[in-house]
Amino acid sequence: MSEFSSKDSLLRCSSSTTEIVNYPDEVFINAAKIFQGIHRKKPPDRILVNYGSDIENSAPEFKDERSQRWSYELAFSALKYQDLLETILLVSGFYHSQPLPDEMTSLVVVMLYDFQYRKFQPRYLSNKDEVLEEVQEVETLLESYKTKLAAALAKCRIKYAAPTIEYILPETVRKQEQRASTLPVYAWINTTKASITEVFNTLKREGFTQIDSPSELDGYTYCMDHHCQDLLIFPAHFKEELANMEMVVNYQLILQDKSHSLAAHSVKALLNMDDDIIVASPYPDYTIAHISVLTSQYSSNIYVCGVKSESREEEMLDLFRSMECRNIKMLKESFTDIDPTDPRLQKAKIILLMPLCSGSGIGDPVEFILNDHGGDRFDRIQCYLFMVCAVCFKGRAQERFFFFRVRSVFFCSPYVEQFTSTGPQKKRK
Repeated sequence: MSEFSSKDSLLRCSSSTTEIVNYPDEVFINAAKIFQGIHRKKPPDRILVNYGSDIENSAPEFKDERSQRWSYELAFSALKYQDLLETILLVSGFYHSQPLPDEMTSLVVVMLYDFQYRKFQPRYLSNKDEVLEEVQEVETLLESYKTKLAAALAKCRIKYAAPTIEYILPETVRKQEQRASTLPVYAWINTTKASITEVFNTLKREGFTQIDSPSELDGYTYCMDHHCQDLLIFPAHFKEELANMEMVVNYQLILQDKSHSLAAHSVKALLNMDDDIIVASPYPDYTIAHISVLTSQYSSNIYVCGVKSESREEEMLDLFRSMECRNIKMLKESFTDIDPTDPRLQKAKIILLMPLCSGSGIGDPVEFILNDHGGDRFDRIQCYLFMVCAVCFKGRAQERFFFFRVRSVFFCSPYVEQFTSTGPQKKRK
């Protein structure tokens, strides 16, 4: 693989920079696989561009963290401009003139986004880069059509009076991106591996100064969060530097958004010393680990449902061992398949629901996925709350409440659409 500087991905995200990253072929393949799973599926009467079936879409395989980051950045950039990219393919005539199967459309779309980002200039590869036939085929076709593709993009920009393609996006999206770029970085302290004092001393040696308020964050500064006593706040531009720090690599400091830290602390606040917790789905890993760290002095167990494959179980166990989390138990059964009389769960008092969803409340989906140690599990909405309501109602009908000893059900999801909160109410009617 080519040697690129550590700031390549940051340069990639800036529309004002002129420096371009030449993605290796493998990044396009992985980005296409991700895009195939997350692209917006339109009603049948509005489909003009077909993406084929998702059934045979295999999971992406990443060589390293940089390749993973690039793949997600490219996929989500293509998703953001999906309508525009489809329009370019149609207006230019490319889509109807090329003999490509529908299953390759995702690859065409992510490569078209990159092609227009490079102002339709050729991509340069190192001799060390692996050459993949599918990518070379699509690239050749796109380059043969570059004049018509560029003309189609120009028509779209004229139509919307847009100086750059960013201005074609809805204003709400542009404001969300602007806000996301200024959000501070949050990191919680894994107190099973390092005390708060030890982390403070290490940060001081690294040149950081502790301040009192997030409004004062500037340069090498950080402060404590006012809601979570183990959560630190850093300036937004230190994200990449923090990710490479030894404390982060060794799981002493965990980069994760504040919402999940609030979830972990809320669960702890509801617990007695010997209460157990049921986590209804096997993600996000870091949040499960955070609850384990916060309850390390309790006699509580955390039961994680739905860990069906051995590879997934081993992945989670490896992470939890590295983070020195010792009170997490894996259950192969899905949450809704568990027998309420299961003797393992008779001390369970809290159920935590963190469903996979579209993530409409997430400012930066790429950072959210990579920092939640679960990038390949980003999916469309699967609201477990509906399942809980259905199972509880069935239990009442049989005069047997599901998990009758449970005191609280805690729901955490980065979703802002109206039916997230109203849906369960409608379900009960």
